[in-house]
Amino acid sequence: KTVYQQQWVAKRETRAYHDSHTTERSWLSIQIAATEAEVAHRQHPQAASLMFSPMERRLDFIVFRSHFASSIYMARQMVRHGKVTVNGRKVDLPSYTAADGDVIQVNPAAVCTLEKTAKEGEFKFKERPFMQPWMFIPDYLEVNYNTCSTVFLRDPLTRPGRTELPSPFAPDVHALAYEFY
Repeated sequence: KTVYQQQWVAKRETRAYHDSHTTERSWLSIQIAATEAEVAHRQHPQAASLMFSPMERRLDFIVFRSHFASSIYMARQMVRHGKVTVNGRKVDLPSYTAADGDVIQVNPAAVCTLEKTAKEGEFKFKERPFMQPWMFIPDYLEVNYNTCSTVFLRDPLTRPGRTELPSPFAPDVHALAYEFY
């Protein structure tokens, strides 16, 4: 395969996993804004591994990464149907960008990974079999299943050889996707 073909396949696969519902135009505007912010702060992170970092601030991604929804599409639907609040205010926009320290709460009745216990008003986390390979909570989220809430702490960090972004792809695949843009 040519380099262009490898880059295009890497872009297609990483976007399908991380954010398949965003249009190419929206995706480019997110990437341009993220790149300008890095230049303005004179930071020099590993750009390829931070390519999907702006997506992790989205409300639908936070609900999904907190395991309140079994898929990103279910998380989007929960947000759209008004089951999610940010700092006590109902937000029905899946692309809402969370700030550091924002508290995201989800209606317990809407969470598919919680089941009621014998005590009234208490829920128990129940993992689904297909969720197990990626069943971890990123370090940049603080999740409380008793209150169905999540605190967005900060942006995902990258260090040489390690990134906090959950992804099944190797760093070289992310690098090829980054080079495509």
